[in-house]
Amino acid sequence: MVFETSEQLAPPPSTRTRHALRRLARSPAAIVATLTLLVMLAFMLVPDLVAGQDPEAVSPASLLRPPSWEHLFGTDQLGRDLFSRVVHSARPALLVALAATGFAVLAGSLIGLLAGFLGGWVDAVLMRVVDVLLAFPALLLALAVVAVLGSSAVNVAIAVGVSNLATFSRVVRAQVLHVRTRPYVAAARLSGVRAPLVVLRHVIPNAAGPVVLLGLLGLGVAMLASSSLSFLGFGPRPPETDWGTLAAAGRDYLGSAWWLTTFPSLVVVATVLAATTFGRVFQQQQGEGR
Repeated sequence: MVFETSEQLAPPPSTRTRHALRRLARSPAAIVATLTLLVMLAFMLVPDLVAGQDPEAVSPASLLRPPSWEHLFGTDQLGRDLFSRVVHSARPALLVALAATGFAVLAGSLIGLLAGFLGGWVDAVLMRVVDVLLAFPALLLALAVVAVLGSSAVNVAIAVGVSNLATFSRVVRAQVLHVRTRPYVAAARLSGVRAPLVVLRHVIPNAAGPVVLLGLLGLGVAMLASSSLSFLGFGPRPPETDWGTLAAAGRDYLGSAWWLTTFPSLVVVATVLAATTFGRVFQQQQGEGR
């Protein structure tokens, strides 16, 4: 009976999330960010419907044309439509950012969960590893990892994920240390419930909220980091492109064809700002609902 009563005292994160989503719909910044993310999602899922032209169609008669109604983002040095190339490059760009964020969330959460729940020497060892990762700037650490692994989209995702997992580890560890002292967790352990079941039923659900919010914020960071690595030449291998490689390809034409670098870069900036704004507004709205 004590176990059931104590468990009912646990904060209902799902209820807070529903209330936060309702308030989120009344925020102009969140609406703009959501619409931007939906546009980028359409770029990724249905590029052929968004951009009607073939992104690889070469047109010698249309070399380096400025933006117009026919070519919204202009054309590149081979006469290819830049808007179509940007739209079709959304899939590898967003998939790398999502994969990097997912890797950071899973690996970081596992480290933080083990450190916070087990404590003792496990906590000490894992947190020293996390401290070493935090000692390096994220982009520099990602550069070091991808330089060891080699240039590819998968390696960029791993490198960006490794550079960001330390933050998730610290947040999850702090949440676990707080949750494991709650009465319903203590009651469950005293009732003879095994540790893995306690973690699954009580620790993870109550520690998941801040991780989800941090993941939304981390998505923008991962997008910026992965695009930066692609710009430096560590991204997808040709003929595959993403926004970073498109921006890098236009560096030699900045004086005569500014649009080659400007438009892919603006798309990256818009995506990063949208993801970050959505995460921050959601975090603020959820905090006000507590």
